[in-house]
Amino acid sequence: MRKKLIVTGGAGFLGSYLVERLRSAPWSGDICVPRSREFDLRDDTAIVRLYEKERPEIVIHAAGTVGGIGINLAQPGTFFYDNLIMGVQLMEHARRYGVEKFVVVGTVCAYPKQTPVPFREENLWDGYPEETNAPYGLAKKMLLVQSLAYRQQYGFNSIFLLPANLYGPRDSFDAERSHVIPALIGRFVEAREQGQREVVVWGDGTATREFLYVADAAEAIVLACEGYDQSDPVNIGSGMEISIRELTEMIARLTRFEGTIVWDTSKPNGQPRRNLDTSRAWEAFGFRAATSFNEGLSKTVAWYEEARAVSAAAGLASAPR
Repeated sequence: MRKKLIVTGGAGFLGSYLVERLRSAPWSGDICVPRSREFDLRDDTAIVRLYEKERPEIVIHAAGTVGGIGINLAQPGTFFYDNLIMGVQLMEHARRYGVEKFVVVGTVCAYPKQTPVPFREENLWDGYPEETNAPYGLAKKMLLVQSLAYRQQYGFNSIFLLPANLYGPRDSFDAERSHVIPALIGRFVEAREQGQREVVVWGDGTATREFLYVADAAEAIVLACEGYDQSDPVNIGSGMEISIRELTEMIARLTRFEGTIVWDTSKPNGQPRRNLDTSRAWEAFGFRAATSFNEGLSKTVAWYEEARAVSAAAGLASAPR
């Protein structure tokens, strides 16, 4: 039977890929993508209106207030409140309206700062998250608490996924909100075009990250919708680990920047290391990432440069957002 879905954040970066992938799932029926101008998910009454109107059987909560280290440091209260209140209210009303399954797209930022590598799901409660994005990570992690509590008390079927850092075409290249990969791509392309001889990068380059191609993340979420019905959290990742220094040099090559990279060690590195143990995702619903990092990064750079050229030809702002 085809199911009616709500996908919050379905017009965003991950959400757009997720909606595309859901359209090919045989169990997926009508898909509602609520927009903030009509349904502000921070507003309890707006969520009630949404559920009353759509009467979904499955809700995938992929919406969030997100950004890189800079904006997390500048707006920690906003990042905490928006992400907590959206998720808590959406899940509570999903329970009240008899939603069959509620999927939370969490974040790797929920893990403690000093988590042993590779991160295993049982490590989630071993310490406080990295300070630069702790409010965001903790807000998302509270939805895991809610998921576990609601299953225990109400038998509510909710699942909690922990994706690694996502990247790919259609990501946000907004200078204030972008994450590390689009931020670096934009910076190097602009520096090359303007003839700049150096690009300044935050930190010392020693921190490591794991990156997951956005289409692979969408595939994982769909597989979890189909085949996973426990509240135990599940890591969603590629299993790779790369230093920020190596990543920066790789992006410089792909964007054909020939100048110097300057490391601003007065700026924070963020979490020292990130790398996920992805064995539970494979065992629980058969997910393994299919896109190599070199392939995914090359596609992302090519998309950005093409989108930038199209914008320039149309007389618009030169950088896609």
